[in-house]
Amino acid sequence: MESAMESQTILRSLPFAVMGAVAVLDLLAGPRLGFLSLLTLGPAFASVSGGVRYTAAVGGIALAICLPLSIYDHLLGRQQNMITFFTIAGVTAASMLASRLRTRRERELANVRLVAEAAQRVLLRPVPRRAGDLRIALSYTSAAADAQIGGDLYEVVTTPRGVRLLVGDVQGKGLDAVETAAWVLGAFREAAYDEAELADVGERLETSLSRHLGGEKFVTAVLAEVHDDEISLLNFGHPSPLVLGGDGSVHPAEPQEEAPPLGLVSLGSPRPKPYKIWFAEGDQILFYTDGVIEARDARGRFYPLEERAASLRAGEPQAALDCLRADLLAHVGGPLPDDAAMLLLRRQRS
Repeated sequence: MESAMESQTILRSLPFAVMGAVAVLDLLAGPRLGFLSLLTLGPAFASVSGGVRYTAAVGGIALAICLPLSIYDHLLGRQQNMITFFTIAGVTAASMLASRLRTRRERELANVRLVAEAAQRVLLRPVPRRAGDLRIALSYTSAAADAQIGGDLYEVVTTPRGVRLLVGDVQGKGLDAVETAAWVLGAFREAAYDEAELADVGERLETSLSRHLGGEKFVTAVLAEVHDDEISLLNFGHPSPLVLGGDGSVHPAEPQEEAPPLGLVSLGSPRPKPYKIWFAEGDQILFYTDGVIEARDARGRFYPLEERAASLRAGEPQAALDCLRADLLAHVGGPLPDDAAMLLLRRQRS
């Protein structure tokens, strides 16, 4: 926030700095060399950050500076001087138009972004922080793109058969991805309560998406169901969750066989099979989307999630996950190129 404010301050002062520099340069050069036409840089730079009135005011100041400098350069009344005046006035008018169009565009983007963020807040409901003997933490970081919202999705529901959850990533971005995410979440919320087996929940999702998706669109996802001292996973082509054992071990919970994403299973590919892993007191499991592991630093190195995930053992789950998110952003050194969602489960009975 402070950096943005500093940049805005610099941009607002740039037109005056440029016009001041042109005036000083003209005075030092003497009457033989004229730099008055460079005063047009003032209103041109003003249109980058200011509104129409601000740009017009800078253009007026440029004309006011041009008058005494014309007298100093012995140009007042000459044709060359009149052309300079008209040039400054013309550039000011064009800059005012550019400023108006830029302001309108920024307002439209702001409105679209507000609608998109509101839609995503409705779609992605807050997850419970506690569910039975589970502590749950969530981190969701949107990519820095104009008014774009991605297709990362997550949900945690408590059913009569235990806690079930979903973490997924829709192919593509924008409203199409959000619409597909809404279909997946709606189907999961319904099937999670109705179906007795986790595999049947996956079948319901695939059936729903086969009616909705077209072409080669797909959704990677991992479904989970928590039991006593273990957790069942069903992986549809999604990055494998990381298991952080209470003994200090860190390893991915990989399925025995690779399976295609949702939307492609109906093409004849083999169905994924549920598999169970040990999940006892003190153990943690981290679900995430590919925006985390595909984040690169300035040298092009991917984020080493398995190495950095060891820090999740310290402190409360949400605080630990927030620290991991901060480390991810520091690794990239700027906005993420893709949305990144992380969901952490910790088995903590006390």
